Amino acid sequence: MKNHEYSVGLDIGTTKIVAIVGRRNAHGKIEILGVGKAKSLGVHKGIVNNISQTIQSIKTAVAEAQASSGVAIHKVTVGIAGKHIRSLQHSDYIMRDNPDQYITEDDIEKLKEQVKKLVMLPGEEIIHVLPQEYKVDSEGEIQEPIGMHGKRLEANFHVVVGQMGSIRNIARCVREAGLEMESLTLEPLASSESVLTKEEKEAGVAIVDIGGGTTDIAIFKDNIIRHTCVIPYGGGIITDDIKEGCSIIEKHAEQLKVKFGSAMPEMEKDSTFVTIPGLHGRPDKEISLKTLAHVVNARVEEILEMVNTELKAYGAFEQKKKLIAGIVLTGGGSNLKNLRQLANYTTGFDSRIGFSNEYVANDKNQFLKGPEYATSIGLLMESLKIRDKKYSPEQPKPEEVVNEVPAKDETSAQITETPEFRTEEQVIAESGEKRRNKLTIGQKIMESVKKFFEEVE
Repeated sequence: MKNHEYSVGLDIGTTKIVAIVGRRNAHGKIEILGVGKAKSLGVHKGIVNNISQTIQSIKTAVAEAQASSGVAIHKVTVGIAGKHIRSLQHSDYIMRDNPDQYITEDDIEKLKEQVKKLVMLPGEEIIHVLPQEYKVDSEGEIQEPIGMHGKRLEANFHVVVGQMGSIRNIARCVREAGLEMESLTLEPLASSESVLTKEEKEAGVAIVDIGGGTTDIAIFKDNIIRHTCVIPYGGGIITDDIKEGCSIIEKHAEQLKVKFGSAMPEMEKDSTFVTIPGLHGRPDKEISLKTLAHVVNARVEEILEMVNTELKAYGAFEQKKKLIAGIVLTGGGSNLKNLRQLANYTTGFDSRIGFSNEYVANDKNQFLKGPEYATSIGLLMESLKIRDKKYSPEQPKPEEVVNEVPAKDETSAQITETPEFRTEEQVIAESGEKRRNKLTIGQKIMESVKKFFEEVE
């Protein structure tokens, strides 16, 4: 199998590191070739705090993915999160040298590169420059300017920024694990790729990815990314609360949370208890599930209130910015019992649990169905998009574009041309072809007129 026929997503999370190898099948769905998973030992709240342990965990996950897929892994698309992430809105423009030529992908890249030169706070670096809407000369609210004519190209951007040190640490871990980083993607954006539908992004939706160390949020409206942020609390802090509140070890606290934890105490019975084995001959401990639910509820409500604050900061409660599709909960923390009902009550928006199995073609064991794999599959999808763009077999060669222009119908040529693949030389060549076509048509008319007069005579 050639390298460009498959892609790899690498999720460096707080609790686990997952490597997923996959490719796109003939129906456009993702075929998973192999999965590798390792316990994350060197990451805290989305930030690498132990380089050597993180490198070892990455190597373990990648080795398992290689063994199960049977392919060698070289390039990976990596996710990034952490409390150091912030976002801002920015507008910028460029003046085009030749407004007679239409706008191409190169013009948009030039505008993006200009935005990337923005002066950030000391130690910060731009991760993403995401166009929201464009303005060409005096025409605004344009979502796709490619193919249009204009002198001034302007756009509103959603700019995602992170700490340079954290970004460098992730890059170093990936490099020293023997891998090349194909792309660095904000984790909530990756999760949104795998669990949100186009209709939800159009209507307005917030994805809330509750991971082990962080809760990542991305808000979409009119198919445009409007807001992103990272809350430095996740499922791990709930486990810590259970450990402290019930005076048990972390291993038992995690098991309690996963198997019996509930976000709504009123849904639990007072008479239901669970027994925790004592340590080294000490007596067993009985814990009420209602008490457990109270401990869980206190922390989950705090996280959801922070989510609510971010929704208000965006303006989700205003009529024009209202999130018609509500909230999509994903990540391992969304497996918590009754979380959806509590989210409905706390935020006032309808919510659902986001699964990525809709995009996966061969999930026979259903283990990838869990929302905890949403980010990993989203990173794989992002990697596939990069590969598709780079190795697209449909991308015509320059000479093919010129040959596609019909000689008989000039109007048809204008409709069927593909602007993003045309260069300045092609435009000049095509213009010459049109002039030749016009001359040929004129000659035909003259011949018809001559023939008519000859027949009359």
